[in-house]
Amino acid sequence: FPQDGLTDLDTLLRESDIITLHVPLTAETKHMIGAAELRKMKRDAILINTGRGGLVDEAALAEALTTGVIGGAGFDVLTTEPPKQGNVLLDLRLPNLIITPHVAWASKEAMQILADQLVDNIEAFAAGSPSNVVEA
Repeated sequence: FPQDGLTDLDTLLRESDIITLHVPLTAETKHMIGAAELRKMKRDAILINTGRGGLVDEAALAEALTTGVIGGAGFDVLTTEPPKQGNVLLDLRLPNLIITPHVAWASKEAMQILADQLVDNIEAFAAGSPSNVVEA
């Protein structure tokens, strides 16, 4: 930063009504949204995570939702899946949180792409030139 067309994270957090996370989980992105970042968000902001579990500090999110620091959240991914008993986000007293079972990827188009890739991989394997090979 600065770079044309990009906004720094602090500005994004302060000014956005809805924030969606679409990044891989790496050492740099783990808990990229924690208590400090949540406090920068608008009180009525909504945080959506369909990226990876671990991007958001779940304890900090539960606290922010409980105390009204942010308006709500929608998560399709959690740090541990399936979630373990005692996960703070499974508290039924969080009416401003929606959790879906890691199905955000499952659009009709995505399913078709997967089916096409499966057929291509089988045909390549049968022809003796497998693709997408993982070397051990």
